Amino acid sequence: MTYDMIEFTKDDGVAKIRLNRPKALNALCNDMMREVAQALAELEADSSIHCVILTGSDKAFAAGADIKEMQENTYLDIYQDDPFEKYAGSIERFRKPIIAAVSGYALGGGCEIAMMCDFIIAADNAKFGQPEITLAVMPGIGGTQRLTRAVGKSKAMDMCLTGRMMDAEEAERSGLVSRVVPLDELQDTVEKEARKIASMSLPITMMTKETVNAAFETTLQQGIKFERRLFQSMFTTEDQTEGMTAFIEKRKPHFKNK
Repeated sequence: MTYDMIEFTKDDGVAKIRLNRPKALNALCNDMMREVAQALAELEADSSIHCVILTGSDKAFAAGADIKEMQENTYLDIYQDDPFEKYAGSIERFRKPIIAAVSGYALGGGCEIAMMCDFIIAADNAKFGQPEITLAVMPGIGGTQRLTRAVGKSKAMDMCLTGRMMDAEEAERSGLVSRVVPLDELQDTVEKEARKIASMSLPITMMTKETVNAAFETTLQQGIKFERRLFQSMFTTEDQTEGMTAFIEKRKPHFKNK
């Protein structure tokens, strides 16, 4: 299908979804998020794709939700339609690894969808924030929950109650992003890491992602038990045999994703 508000490419096991509403600083409207959800559904079913990159422009990953679109909503409108769950939730439900490559502004919903990804690599000009309080609302796509888990209660309260922005250095220091790179190196760095992930066994990367995410939903002992069961199940795969054999034979493994 054709896309109007995102750019969508596939190459060598990696797909890239680029948010593309430059005049609106990639503000998240329903039509854009519907296209993101459709692209992810296609990628979920495409066995050739092993990793996905979600990115924006140099100036803005996404500067928040489209306020003009939201302003006229009533409680019943937003409750019954629930566009956040319908469209943005597709990122959270995506089972393959997905990396957020963030440059410029990642504010409000932009910060929230970046946090839905498996990890964030940020350019040195990135700015993160949850400024919804200035509009007399609060984060509504998981910002109060994911931000608190990422950076702790005090810093999350600070950002959600004052609306202040966090720069890339502070975001890395606080654990919100995995690393910071110069702006002109961001896309190359993320693509390199995505290809590295894509070279691994797909079922193993999917199970690893599932296990790390389980740490947020279970007790420590339940999580360890879940991890151990999935680890044991990996010994039924051809890729586990190939990976360990290749290591012993000092050669590169050739995974079959089985």
